[in-house]
Amino acid sequence: MPQTANAPITISAFSWAPEFARGNVRDLPVRWMLEEIGRDYEVELLDAKTPRGPEYVGWHPFDQVPAYRDDEVEIFEAAAILLHLAEKSGQFLPVDAAGRAKAISWLFAAVNAVEPPLRNVTTFPLFYSDSDWAAPASEALAPFAEKRLTRVADALGANQWIAEEFSIADIMLTFILRTIGGKLIEAFPALVAYVERGKARPAYQRALAGQLADFADENAPA
Repeated sequence: MPQTANAPITISAFSWAPEFARGNVRDLPVRWMLEEIGRDYEVELLDAKTPRGPEYVGWHPFDQVPAYRDDEVEIFEAAAILLHLAEKSGQFLPVDAAGRAKAISWLFAAVNAVEPPLRNVTTFPLFYSDSDWAAPASEALAPFAEKRLTRVADALGANQWIAEEFSIADIMLTFILRTIGGKLIEAFPALVAYVERGKARPAYQRALAGQLADFADENAPA
């Protein structure tokens, strides 16, 4: 059953992020989904530079974002939140069993099979640039990441979306390919076009603007 129109929704997000991370924090896919289904929501802004305390850890055990709360449940992890919203709203998850299974499979593949190898390649040089091992490790891991991207491109084929119709799988997969795909996806024109299709959706653009607007200048480190 869809949520009632006035059911309150709150998500957590950070009030500050370093410049390279702005627009890339994981509350973005949740904001995107909420914009797609036309739901108002409140944002509980958190200080990213200090621990949030036991009350928040009770909401999100790993002290990260996003966490989500509505009139029925509290959830953490973006993929789980997307699935919850799709089920509650009846949108962006195919109704037929085969289509639903495919979309859910790709939702979880995005975070479990695609993201980890990409993250290793792109973040080692970023966060460990002063270490001698970072660049060689990134280079050594790149072929495996490229194989994963090849499988994604093959699965996409000539389709517009990964499970044929636009779904929560595309929200998560587009977010991951855009934020941590880096130069790796440039070798896959179909994936570049896929990401651009996602970014062109008005709901994505509203979600991105909302996240960027929440990074207030006064929260920047001195």
